[in-house]
Amino acid sequence: MENINIIATLFGTLITLLLSIVAYFIKQLHTDFKSMEKDLVEVKTMALIIKTEFKSGNDLLNQKVEYLEKRVKTIELTILKNQDYEK
Repeated sequence: MENINIIATLFGTLITLLLSIVAYFIKQLHTDFKSMEKDLVEVKTMALIIKTEFKSGNDLLNQKVEYLEKRVKTIELTILKNQDYEK
């Protein structure tokens, strides 16, 4: 009978130890997922900032191109008018 108690105690201790190890790794995994979630939010924020900066830069570039096109058109009209007067 005493051997059964010793074996039961040994198995109980072993199971407790194994469950403690599993709980430790689950806790570490949970911590890693939390930090990964935080990093993911940071990446999303940075991507949104980059997207916004790119869009505003693109809009500014389009405005400059339109302005230059208007200036070229005005210069072309001026040159054509001068050529007409010279004839």
